[in-house]
Amino acid sequence: MSEGLSYEIVPLAEEHLDQLMAIENASFAVPWRREEYLYDIKMNKLAHYVAVVAGDKLLGYGGMWLIFNEGHINNIAIHPEMRGKRIGEAVLAALSELCCSLGGDRLTLEVRESNLSALRLYERMGFVAAGIRPNYYSDNGEAAIIMWLQLTGVKK
Repeated sequence: MSEGLSYEIVPLAEEHLDQLMAIENASFAVPWRREEYLYDIKMNKLAHYVAVVAGDKLLGYGGMWLIFNEGHINNIAIHPEMRGKRIGEAVLAALSELCCSLGGDRLTLEVRESNLSALRLYERMGFVAAGIRPNYYSDNGEAAIIMWLQLTGVKK
């Protein structure tokens, strides 16, 4: 937890979606739609999301789809006013722990090659660049860097 900042990490729920969409729209050039999140949290058995909350305020969120033994992180976003307070680290740590608890042993994600703050965060958390997806992002054709994290201490 960041010094002086009190929050908890809980499963993402439908009640978070209004605040989630505000963060999503402020964070991404091509945001997901509310219906996509609603489907994931209510219907998609592969989807697992965490929310960082302080009281009734959503500070950030992250999600993954667990496919066999691999967690594919699909979104992480932090409220613009809360960035730089290590909440992203808390989301990644929670997703890593969740992946392990569900039988996963590694995580993967794609990140814009221009998103240097996210790249630094992922590297700090142990992710390693393993490839590039050219023209991955539909808004500007930017490439994505594929990153992987091998999780340790997985119980099989």
